[in-house]
Amino acid sequence: MSPLSLSRRDLPGGVLITVAGELDATNAHELESYAESHRGAGPGMVLDLGGLTFLDSRGLHLLLRLHAAAGERGGLLRVAGVQGRPARILQVTGVWSVVTIHPDAQQAAVAMCCHDAGGAQQPS
Repeated sequence: MSPLSLSRRDLPGGVLITVAGELDATNAHELESYAESHRGAGPGMVLDLGGLTFLDSRGLHLLLRLHAAAGERGGLLRVAGVQGRPARILQVTGVWSVVTIHPDAQQAAVAMCCHDAGGAQQPS
């Protein structure tokens, strides 16, 4: 099992949280606590999942809760860089169509800064 690695950077309009490793029932609470305590100045949040190698149902539920929380603050959760198995899990469960997906964190940050949902990635 790969440990979960989290880091953050403030952005105009919100925060970028980079997630690497495996997100599952054993550590989803870590990301949830981290995201809550590092929300940033704005209502938006970018989760860079480019380094995520595994995602289970607990991680899916967490993404949906973070999406709802951002919406309650008047922002938007943007997911960036998700690929491989985690991307496939988001697609087959329908979560891909619920959250805003961007090819990479830079494009997600630009979209958040400009309050533009454009640039979202379509499932392949």
